[in-house]
Amino acid sequence: MARVTVERLGSVVRIGLCRPEKRNAFDLAMLDELAQAYTAYEEDEGLRCGLLFAHGGHFTGGLDLAEVGPAIASGRALYPKGSVDPLAIGPRRLTKPMVVAVEGYCFTIGIELALAADIRVAAEDTRFSQLEVQRGIFPFGGATLRFPALAGHGNAMRWLLTGDVFDAKEAYRIGLVQEVVPAADLFDRATWICERVAAQAPIAVRATLASARAAMTEGVEVEAARLEDRARALMGTEDAAEGMRSFVERRAGRFQGR
Repeated sequence: MARVTVERLGSVVRIGLCRPEKRNAFDLAMLDELAQAYTAYEEDEGLRCGLLFAHGGHFTGGLDLAEVGPAIASGRALYPKGSVDPLAIGPRRLTKPMVVAVEGYCFTIGIELALAADIRVAAEDTRFSQLEVQRGIFPFGGATLRFPALAGHGNAMRWLLTGDVFDAKEAYRIGLVQEVVPAADLFDRATWICERVAAQAPIAVRATLASARAAMTEGVEVEAARLEDRARALMGTEDAAEGMRSFVERRAGRFQGR
């Protein structure tokens, strides 16, 4: 049975974690299928925004350590070589936007998948925990890299060093999520955000992501030196010309990604 569902909705792809009987705990098959779904999204030029969500009321209870732990200890990579890494640690990463919708349990790898994404929406009932230190290991899926940068060192360490559970209100306070909504509204709200992103000029969206990510990984001054070159490259595109026409004509742009 498939561990990950993929549904195309126009230029949006909705990727669903689907192991509800195990609270969407990640086994090796789910890890592989998620990487395959991200890779297909990256390679499909008709798709402009992705939504990662979960079936069954819980985003994920974390890694299925009984299976994944020994595999990782023996040298297995989390994701297949050559695929897009959903955790954005490996050499191949998404260049397109990803929105994440979380609810119920969002433990360990769930937080790290959210941190690797661009926009995060949480249901009011979400419970978060980066609990690796309670199991004698540490977060190796990106939380130590991104959580302090996003939430501030003290806010991140409060949860990384204890493994304690925190709620959606706290996640919003520290900037881990951008919106908190009733559980019944989560899927529709996250889909709406995806559709808003997908309606914009896709080349410009990817350039914006690339610039923001480079500023974080390479430094603000390094990226500052590239800004004019990035802008000039965009100004020569058909989408930029359409953007100017739509501005003059006072209408929404109709962008083709060229």
